[in-house]
Amino acid sequence: MCHALLQNPKFLSLLLQIDTDLATQTRSDGCPCGGNLHRADYPRKPKGCPKEVRHAFDSRLSFCCGVCRKRATCASVRFLGRRVYLGLVVLLASVRRWQISASAAQVVQMLEVPQRTVARWRSWWLQIFPATPMWVADCARFMPPVCSEHLPHSLIERFEGSTASSLLHLLVFLRPLSVRH
Repeated sequence: MCHALLQNPKFLSLLLQIDTDLATQTRSDGCPCGGNLHRADYPRKPKGCPKEVRHAFDSRLSFCCGVCRKRATCASVRFLGRRVYLGLVVLLASVRRWQISASAAQVVQMLEVPQRTVARWRSWWLQIFPATPMWVADCARFMPPVCSEHLPHSLIERFEGSTASSLLHLLVFLRPLSVRH
């Protein structure tokens, strides 16, 4: 079951490791002004995160330039933009409409995501996501085309492998949306 991923410490540790690698790359790229980047993480209180691993998800990796003071927040697979829920939770709760099974309803109940929030996420997937520059540039990679009426489910189906592997690849694919440019 896909909601079991939220209870899987190995999967959640993998998400943290990917974010750490992305942060290392951001720091090594440095600031465009030539200044050194110093660690300046954002505190987070992520919803949908198991208590056992919350310490690994209580901050968003970020940097600040020592010269120009500009912020350099790295992309993330743990967080999807500024949403307070984990990116994985956003995917699981958004997908439940297209999965005709009792386990899908259990996922939303287990995550305790309000229906208004899920409706807002569904609206984002159907109206805003297809218009993002990232999706406009990358949607042609998928043949046959992804059915935009069934996002994100139709997108998850395009990533081969187990459910965990598909969700991980989708989170990696969506990482550009986790930062503002």
